[in-house]
Amino acid sequence: MSSLEKVLYFQVGIGVLPNVFLLLFYTFIILGHRHKPMDLISCQLTLVHIMMFLTGGNICIADIFESLNIKNDIKCKATFYTNRVMRGQSICITCLLSVFQAITISPSTSLLAKFKQKLKTYVINALFYMWFFNLSVCSNMLFYVGGFSNVSETKQMKVTEYCSLFPMNYIIRGLIIILSTSRDVFLVAVMLTTSAYMVNILQRHHRQYKYLHSISHLIASPEKKATQTILLLVVFFVVMYWVDFIISFTSLLLWIYNPVILTAEKFVVYAYPTITPLVQIISDKRIINVLKNLQSKCH
Repeated sequence: MSSLEKVLYFQVGIGVLPNVFLLLFYTFIILGHRHKPMDLISCQLTLVHIMMFLTGGNICIADIFESLNIKNDIKCKATFYTNRVMRGQSICITCLLSVFQAITISPSTSLLAKFKQKLKTYVINALFYMWFFNLSVCSNMLFYVGGFSNVSETKQMKVTEYCSLFPMNYIIRGLIIILSTSRDVFLVAVMLTTSAYMVNILQRHHRQYKYLHSISHLIASPEKKATQTILLLVVFFVVMYWVDFIISFTSLLLWIYNPVILTAEKFVVYAYPTITPLVQIISDKRIINVLKNLQSKCH
């Protein structure tokens, strides 16, 4: 195992643990009927990130399939398809998180204010349609991925140690690239637009508060903290996404994958699901209080 792969596995370990903790926390909150609409989104995002870790690196899922004596071709299709769906869900849910917060902090005079009353219903419907959309869009990968045999003879593109993409017609490959790129560009544009909108609202509130009170007494409201957290996540996601997009798009276009480049791409892909739960834990007072209570009980 190379040094880069060791770093990747260390990153996965750091990413999985806080995500599992968050999933348990949000599940407990939701089952206890004390949740907010944002908790539903965060819970979904956490679940998606855990699945990304498990399927992207063939860490646990591969071992399960091997113990069940499942064929390598089925294992490749299942892990690759699931990972692609989860990556699609990650960008969709992050976009939804940004839109949700923009609606939440929007003033009563804005056009977005009319959505506040039924926000929980809209969130549930949006999550359902996102799952349906990504499960459908990524289904084509079931036909073009399978067990790796011999690259030189079949012109397969190796994407993991045991899996590869089968040759595609240039038209089909172009349609897949256009469809996935259009989806991602649209969602990133929505995230950037809502982020700019939220920054504008925060600046206006800041100026108004500064005018009424001394800046030394300025206290960040829970809404402001939540907005700043989401803005941080969105900016980080967009940066990591475009780095990943450049690597994967170039590899798919040239139909070539280098093991070092593949590992580096996974490191970039895992950066967002690794950082996200840590940011959420630090910024959520409920989680901090739970951790403090656990710490006091241990002592």
